[in-house]
Amino acid sequence: MTTPLPRDQFPVTERFRYFDHAGVSPIPRVAAEAARWWADRMLTQGKVDYDELDGRQEATRVAAAELMGVPSVDLAFVKNTTEGLAFVAGGLDLGAGDRVVVPDLEFPSTLFPWLALQDRGVIVDRVAPVGTGRRLHLEDFERVIHDGRPPAVVVVSWVQYGRGWRIDLAALAKLAHDAGALFCADVIQGVGVIPADLAAWDVDFAMADGHKWFLGPEGIGVLYVAERVRDRLRPLEPGWASVVHRAEWDNLDLVWDHSARRYEGGTYNMAGTMALGASLNLIRQVGVPAIWRHVDGLCDRLVEGLAAANGVTVLTERDGDGRSAIVTFAVDGLAAEHVVDRLGVDGFVCAARGGGVRVAPHGYNTAD
Repeated sequence: MTTPLPRDQFPVTERFRYFDHAGVSPIPRVAAEAARWWADRMLTQGKVDYDELDGRQEATRVAAAELMGVPSVDLAFVKNTTEGLAFVAGGLDLGAGDRVVVPDLEFPSTLFPWLALQDRGVIVDRVAPVGTGRRLHLEDFERVIHDGRPPAVVVVSWVQYGRGWRIDLAALAKLAHDAGALFCADVIQGVGVIPADLAAWDVDFAMADGHKWFLGPEGIGVLYVAERVRDRLRPLEPGWASVVHRAEWDNLDLVWDHSARRYEGGTYNMAGTMALGASLNLIRQVGVPAIWRHVDGLCDRLVEGLAAANGVTVLTERDGDGRSAIVTFAVDGLAAEHVVDRLGVDGFVCAARGGGVRVAPHGYNTAD
């Protein structure tokens, strides 16, 4: 079976049938080679070639921005999605009586930064998903948004991590903006496998880690801050890299960089950005649309097979544009953890999430 991502880039296939890309993805050969290149460079000569390394860093920023559908000047490097969410929650001027609307049953990091503001008097109102697939209806958001004073921020995961329901970001952004709210999206479970156009969808803030569908290492992520809202988000870790005159060491005036680099306070994770850049370029070579067609087909095949099996319930709803690269199912009478462990004996790697067994293929997996 031909795959959009070349299987020879993924030695993990020699030992495992790896279907946990919604958890932590294996990295391709090119990412490992890029990390080794940086390590060998630092081993033999230290950092004497700032311009070359900075150029590679910026190439990673451009590649990530392209896959997210945003200008590269609006993208900052962060450690992970959690840090990106915390930067937004902590950097906005939210106080007593301000409301934040966020789905219930979210991944903890999408919810906790906002709950942590409750001691300031911030009100966190949750939108309860419905259905076995934990579907999020726009009407449910609308009801919560209008049930009280206008919210300051509406927050959502583009793709729900447990059972894979995908929300229409453009429609929800309009709903939020019409109510006078800012719109923040955790996009980690979509970018890299589903085509994204965050700027065109009017998303204000978005963040993603590198270690899932981007096929990069852990410890490196990206934060998108739209230019129109940049001055409303206070940098929480100001440092030498945050200012427009970052190379003028004797200039101690605090003048924020005009781009999203103002959120990058200090030295970068160079090994991480080298590896992430190589993975992103591998994805760009084949294109996310081709990867999505392939993965969507694999998920359809999985659902058809599970539906024909006795004692198995597919928990994921894949109606229309709500589909994602995640399929979660349950086996009657068996705990999800037991099923995951049993599958692991045969080298099939998946996870227990969302009350079931979560399977998440990528562009190098095959129907076999």
